[in-house]
Amino acid sequence: CYAFRTPPDYARYLAAAGFTVMNNANNHSYDFGQAGLEQTIEALHKTGIAQDGLPHKVTVVKARGERIAFVGFAPYAQTASLLDLGAARRLIRYAARRSPIVVVAIHAGAEGSDAQHVTGSEEYYLGEDRGNPEAFAKMAVRAGADLVLGSGPHVLRGMEIYHHRLIAYSLGNFSGFHNFDVEGVLGASAVLHVALGRDGEFRSGRIASVRLVEAGQPVPDPSGEGARLIGDLSSEDLGSSGVRVGADGRILEP
Repeated sequence: CYAFRTPPDYARYLAAAGFTVMNNANNHSYDFGQAGLEQTIEALHKTGIAQDGLPHKVTVVKARGERIAFVGFAPYAQTASLLDLGAARRLIRYAARRSPIVVVAIHAGAEGSDAQHVTGSEEYYLGEDRGNPEAFAKMAVRAGADLVLGSGPHVLRGMEIYHHRLIAYSLGNFSGFHNFDVEGVLGASAVLHVALGRDGEFRSGRIASVRLVEAGQPVPDPSGEGARLIGDLSSEDLGSSGVRVGADGRILEP
């Protein structure tokens, strides 16, 4: 079993790269127990990075004068629960009362090169219930989420527009460190750029394709493989609500 640990002062590199909010709701945030989780949060806060993903936690930040709430979910006791839909719905509704725009992060779904597809059903990995990503994401939007960002499968998945809100079911891996295979679809990734209206509705978006190389470093991929994969998977798995992706990576509404 992987147990990931990074020197706490490396958080400054995340801040220097431009990250302002990090989600701790995932299957490795508790690799070193409560002490490790608390040290992670402390390290992020020291660099000015906000974080979300704890039980009952809503994180509100300001960006260019706008209030944006972040809520992270995963199927674990030390995170906001992905499996308790009633509790999740209440937390998202609370976030929507605190902020006009709500971003929900979900660590959901099976893992690996054969886990690219949104199945529409409960998904498992090594016997562990990883939730039903599609059901959860749509519940989140109905409860007040304006953008849903998925992680967990370690591969790209499709995107759809639901009630004028964008759902990205998996954005793959942003980077790695000698720990994952980067061959084929495991090395194809993307950075999502998205613009929302003041009411949270999807306005425009672009998928910047990335390829993980060598030890897992992300580099821009001029071939556009990541964007093409997302476009194809969106069409295959999500039908008429799946996004279309232009040759330049622009996200086009269905």
